[in-house]
Amino acid sequence: MKAYLSRFVCLDVESNLRRTAEEAAAAVAAGADLVVFPEAFLHGYTGVADPGAVRAAFAAISAARPAVAFALGSFTEERRNRMTVWRGGREVARYDKVHLFAPNREEALWDPGDRYVAVRFAGATFGLLTCNDVRFPEQARALRLTAHCDALLVVAWWPWRRDHLWRALLQARAIENGVWVIGCCVAACEHAGERFAGAGNYVFDPHGEPVATGDDRTYVLDPARTAGLLVDTVATYREVGDVRVFDSGS
Repeated sequence: MKAYLSRFVCLDVESNLRRTAEEAAAAVAAGADLVVFPEAFLHGYTGVADPGAVRAAFAAISAARPAVAFALGSFTEERRNRMTVWRGGREVARYDKVHLFAPNREEALWDPGDRYVAVRFAGATFGLLTCNDVRFPEQARALRLTAHCDALLVVAWWPWRRDHLWRALLQARAIENGVWVIGCCVAACEHAGERFAGAGNYVFDPHGEPVATGDDRTYVLDPARTAGLLVDTVATYREVGDVRVFDSGS
């Protein structure tokens, strides 16, 4: 599988919708099976985009290329930070960000989601996460153990100054679960009053090894890289509900 991860620079909504269609076409022409755009890439944190117009654009983009899956980042809808996945002109999955980022007062913008979500595509199952969700290993673990995910797909609006944390968390989720992890972050925002430099894009194989890209956008997910895992963290998992704290005295 070839995954295309956008390095999107967020401008005004009209320009962003036009460039999304152009970039999607270029990604498919380059052989991508999965095309990914980052969190809030159409309107940033505080901008406004009409959900109806967004959905119409997403439907048109995916209808023109029915064999390709499009994970079209997230946009604000029904007071949710909503990630959607499209194929053949229709939405095939939606995920509302569960773990809102308190330092940016996201709770003032959105209500948290109430479920974890995965989607099947091309013989694989992808668990969906948004930005701050990657800090919570229990979400990734639930997707691996319950949904039997082969990969975790994480879209983000993560700052460049904390790129080292973003990269480390993605890599950790790959190692502890023995899955592919795909992280797609906005490259920048040029809104007046909301200028932002985003972290990098990364793909890690189930061993936690980084996957190189030849063009800074396209990554090949080679099944051969899944062989020989040192620890099968599903088969050897043990459920323990008893947690005890011993007080040794003062």
